[in-house]
Amino acid sequence: MNRSRRRWTLLIVASILMAVGSAWAQVAGQPETQRTSMTLVEIWRAGGVLMYVLGAMSVAALAFIIYLAIVLRASAVVPAELLHDLRELLGSGRREEARAACRRSRSALAAVAETALTWVQRNERSNPMLLKEVVEGEGNRQVAQMQNSTHYLLDIAVISPMVGLLGTVIGMLQAFNSVALDLARVRPMTLAAGVAQALITTIAGLIVGIPSMVFYAYFRGRVAKLTAQLEIAATEVFSLLTQGNSPR
Repeated sequence: MNRSRRRWTLLIVASILMAVGSAWAQVAGQPETQRTSMTLVEIWRAGGVLMYVLGAMSVAALAFIIYLAIVLRASAVVPAELLHDLRELLGSGRREEARAACRRSRSALAAVAETALTWVQRNERSNPMLLKEVVEGEGNRQVAQMQNSTHYLLDIAVISPMVGLLGTVIGMLQAFNSVALDLARVRPMTLAAGVAQALITTIAGLIVGIPSMVFYAYFRGRVAKLTAQLEIAATEVFSLLTQGNSPR
């Protein structure tokens, strides 16, 4: 009895050890099956060539956002110091000094004021209505430049989802081709790769497009505010030039 019990005990222990060892070997030999997510490198590779296009568009969008944040500022479009100097100089008739102050500034207000001063110098006794058209024309040109600079973000916001959609179509086409060419030998990995590319490029296109659209809307509102400030400042410059002060 003791010998039979020992044998059964050894058999049970051996069976348990074999089962544990087999399970451990299976887990250790297939570590990839236990993962539930992909790494960023794997996601990038699965997206295909179009991921490089979307990556370049994301870098361009970030560059435009930084550029517009620097350029579309009140101090860069309608500097308070320049407006104060123009009030003093044009109020006392020192137009040459006012032109020199405009040359030292690269703002939109400086461009409008310098254009008006140059026109007044060449046409001293001209109609004030013509001067108003000159001021409005240069002001509109400066506003158009600010608006055009924001349109690049709009272009990226519109094109990037379309690039993602193109990747979706290509990925689904690859998945369907793997099934249509040989239904009997279709490989799940090939099918999954096509579906992965379709989903990844769609998500990447939206990730680039949505922030670009949000920042475009923000900068568009900022351009509207700066346009109103520029119009007020240009109107004040026009009134100072038509007061009849003679240059000194």
